[in-house]
Amino acid sequence: MSCALVGCILGTVLAGMFSDKYGRKKLLIAAAALFLLSAAGTGFSNHFSFFVVFRIIGGIGIGLASNLSPVYIAEVSPAGIRGRFVAINQLTIVIGILMAQFVNFIIAKPVPADSTGIDILNSWNGQSGWRFMFWAEIVPAALFFILMWLVPDSPRWLLKKNFKQKAFSVLSKIGGNEYAERTQSEIEETLVAKEPKIRFKELINKAVLPVLVIGVVLAVFQQWCGINVIFLFADEVFSSAGYDVSDMLFNVVITGSINLVFTIIAMALVDKIGRKVLLIIGAGGLAVIYTIIGSMYYSGVQGALLLVFVLLAIACYAMTLAPVVWVVLSEIFPNRFRGTAMAIATFALWTGNTLLAFFFPIINDAIKISGSFWLFAGICLAGLIFIIFRVKETKGKTLEEIEAGINIKPIT
Repeated sequence: MSCALVGCILGTVLAGMFSDKYGRKKLLIAAAALFLLSAAGTGFSNHFSFFVVFRIIGGIGIGLASNLSPVYIAEVSPAGIRGRFVAINQLTIVIGILMAQFVNFIIAKPVPADSTGIDILNSWNGQSGWRFMFWAEIVPAALFFILMWLVPDSPRWLLKKNFKQKAFSVLSKIGGNEYAERTQSEIEETLVAKEPKIRFKELINKAVLPVLVIGVVLAVFQQWCGINVIFLFADEVFSSAGYDVSDMLFNVVITGSINLVFTIIAMALVDKIGRKVLLIIGAGGLAVIYTIIGSMYYSGVQGALLLVFVLLAIACYAMTLAPVVWVVLSEIFPNRFRGTAMAIATFALWTGNTLLAFFFPIINDAIKISGSFWLFAGICLAGLIFIIFRVKETKGKTLEEIEAGINIKPIT
């Protein structure tokens, strides 16, 4: 479960090292190539060690793509629709998850309820089916690889590298010549008289460090808000609720469908009611829902009623924290070191995810699943307090206007 997440951490490190040097587009193409290699390699693996290696390779691709996709989208999108466009990134992730669940559901063959573990290993699913599940990834990975060659480089990165004519051409395609002239001027003002190489003391500048801390806290909170327990350990959650193996797979598809529907709702809301309001709704809503779910597990309540509250938690997360945290992360960091700062935040995000995947079984054994949900309710309450007092609204502002509010002074 966690080996791919280790790859994600490595991918974010590479993104931080190279995204400002080589640009978002080139590294996204590299991510697509890694997806292709991982899909083929995991399917063909004939030894567990090779399987783990290819899982890590795929994780590196995820780390690169999860870091750079929202950054790229934010840098090419006009302010009025930027939140909606960055939310599209989350929407495509959710669609991909749901498609994978449907494809796996089609590939998998039912296993008799009274089968032993050995029977399952010797079944189609255990011997061959899982290989086709990984090979199915080749199709979207190949499309990603091909289509990434057709998109332009980020205009903000192009201006940072002094490719003014190319940047103007991209901005003109986005909003016309007048928009291009105005936006290019605003971007250049944030880049003027600054060294191309980012120094560590700039990141701990008293104006920048608080923003970086907000980004890291939001990134970790998105992973530790508890919803990943449902996604990573769905079988344990649903078996505790009284469902058998065949029911579990069907319910996983249901969770993916709910995730998709409410991500679409988030896209309609993020540029209307704002980022901070949605974050508050998400953290507060999950705290209440987890408290109820924990109480239901503690009281032995099972079946449809418990499933309803699990789906409510997924809906709340999909409409708020899942897309909105990525929107905020893509917006709050200054142009000059957005790539590096985003890599630090995404590194924290995937580290939090990896630690969760590793420690949840241990936590669950110690305090049972009811206690686990109460623990996550407490984390959500802490996140709610942090959001209320530390996060500022960025709705409707250009990236340069957001940066101006940080009041960064050149480092000498």
